[in-house]
Amino acid sequence: MQGNPLILGVMVYDRNLLDKYGQPALIRFDWAMKRLLRDKASYVVLEGFLTCLLGRQIKIVSILESEGNQESGDDKFNRVDILAEDDLGEKLLIEVQNESQYSYFHRMLYGVSKLITEYIKKGEPYENVAKVISINIVYFSLGQGSDYVYVGTTNFYGLHNHDRLQIPENWKNKLEIKEVQDIFPEYYILRVNEFDEVSKTPLDQWISFLKTGMIPAEADAPGLPEAREKMRVDALSPNERNAYYEHLQSDVDTRDILETAHLEGREEGLQEGREEGREEERRATILNMAKAGCDAEMIARLTSYPIAEIKNILKP
Repeated sequence: MQGNPLILGVMVYDRNLLDKYGQPALIRFDWAMKRLLRDKASYVVLEGFLTCLLGRQIKIVSILESEGNQESGDDKFNRVDILAEDDLGEKLLIEVQNESQYSYFHRMLYGVSKLITEYIKKGEPYENVAKVISINIVYFSLGQGSDYVYVGTTNFYGLHNHDRLQIPENWKNKLEIKEVQDIFPEYYILRVNEFDEVSKTPLDQWISFLKTGMIPAEADAPGLPEAREKMRVDALSPNERNAYYEHLQSDVDTRDILETAHLEGREEGLQEGREEGREEERRATILNMAKAGCDAEMIARLTSYPIAEIKNILKP
């Protein structure tokens, strides 16, 4: 079966179910997170990824409910996330963000804070607060830096003596931790587009897959051999395959809406003064997205413009 290819970034999918190297085409990781990797039989894929990233053996006990997986009319605009719990009781929040968002750091903080409060019952002792690890796979230039993987932890340092605050020895057994940072959330940011595609480590093999959508025959990082088999497009049922192609096309359409709205807004903005032009560009972008069928809430999610400003511009 030959058909028109669906092109998204560096990934090419066509109806003959092969990638550009002649290997079986694989479904995108974000779509797999939403539809496939929540099945217990597929935990091995996520466990392999988390093991490579965190540098320790991870065993997923369960996949928990998370808002990002809700099905809705504007599902294609949502970020995709998956929330897992490991055998240590830690919460592992994995998010994929495809569209640029300047407030994404704030969003990371909000997501973790919400998790912490959701998973402790009123009246429980504070030591029952679960450790949260936030893993963010982003396909845009988040922040400035030359690396493609960043890690954020919390430590306390003396303002005068510059020493690091430690957990007292007699607290360690009671709290079951060794360092202060073991209590606080950890953040991982994988800036996928910054990867140079030279795989030197098992984690590099994973990031290469996240960037290209392909797994070379020689890739052997934990979870990738299983992903190579479980995530094949030709293993999907006809209905699932059609849903997947529709998802890809919707993603392409979404990017077209954003790019067209931004370019048209920029053209209109350039006709005005610099400051007025920026305001006019924002206004034109909002109006163009509304014409394309986006409501105020959707525009706010995609652009991070204040909802009050968007509603004011869209007022009849």
